[in-house]
Amino acid sequence: MTPADLPDGLDEALRALPKVLLHDHLDGGLRPATVVELAAATGHDLPTTDPQELGRWFVDAAGSGSLPRYLETFVHTLAVMQTADGLRRVAREAVLDLAADGVVYAEERYAPEQHQQAGLTLQQVVDAVREGLAEGMQLAAADGHEIRVVQVLSAMRQADRSGEIAALALANRDAGVVGFDIAGPEEGFPPSLHAAAFRLLRDASFPATVHAGEADGLDSIAQALHVAGAVRLGHGVRVADDVQEGPDGTWRLGVLAHWVRDRRVPLEVCPSSNVQTGAAASVAEHPVTLLRRAGFEVTISTDNRLQSGTSLSRELGLLVREAGWTIDDVVDVTLTAAQHTFLNYDERRALVDRIARPEVAPGTESPGRHRA
Repeated sequence: MTPADLPDGLDEALRALPKVLLHDHLDGGLRPATVVELAAATGHDLPTTDPQELGRWFVDAAGSGSLPRYLETFVHTLAVMQTADGLRRVAREAVLDLAADGVVYAEERYAPEQHQQAGLTLQQVVDAVREGLAEGMQLAAADGHEIRVVQVLSAMRQADRSGEIAALALANRDAGVVGFDIAGPEEGFPPSLHAAAFRLLRDASFPATVHAGEADGLDSIAQALHVAGAVRLGHGVRVADDVQEGPDGTWRLGVLAHWVRDRRVPLEVCPSSNVQTGAAASVAEHPVTLLRRAGFEVTISTDNRLQSGTSLSRELGLLVREAGWTIDDVVDVTLTAAQHTFLNYDERRALVDRIARPEVAPGTESPGRHRA
């Protein structure tokens, strides 16, 4: 099925598909109107107080092609997430927005250390987010949308608090925290700087996903795997530097690419974000399509919905329209995401059972894979 052959109602079909989101930043998914209201209450100055104009500003500012410039936009979102009430509201609204997009399971990541400017303790930050997520899930369920949203705690890789955040994650592993991450500027801040934190997590049998292979290359990916012990790669698209397609359609993989593919390490790919930060030239040329054809475990995520002006349905739709993906491709990466959540095996099986094919035009159906 080519893009020209796609059925009418693709956007509606993608929204109706139960979806799984593995890589979504809580501080990158605020509603512009909420930023305006919370900023007014805290006295924080914004580029504009018009919600529509502010939404456009975030997308434009984040689209400079530079990851450091992209990260600067978070000055404004973090400024309004320094109180328990602000955190609860942002978390609650994130759940409702994801549910409206057809997401049934999401792992929301954020760095607790970045939410202490008004005096909150690390545990109070986690508690406020948990309460907001619970409120959102309850409201969504009352509206007929069953969704489960859990937390992944990130440590900032340019700071020295990863040990604290790792311990915090472990202390809340039975209270909705399912994973650990390091985020922030990738180049110059390798996982080896946080080796002690990752060792603590491995000793406690707690999973980690690491931002790697976005702004830096193969060595960053290798450290994420072999130093951090990551079981997923946040972005990971630079592994394509180690992959070549021959003229006869065969694949030649380097040692690291083989390691990633052969051990089925999932890639948390965020197409629009990667284009904004310069990790990909366009969605049409994004290496995710090559990696998928080469047999890698590809999943699709949003990264920062505010900065990219996006949703998970939109990301999947862009791949269909611009990169030639089919509905079967969309369903397959959705199932892949369900299989690689940080839930236990039984819960992952139940999640896979929720993934149904969207309605497509007569004559274009083909059975989707049901894998556990």
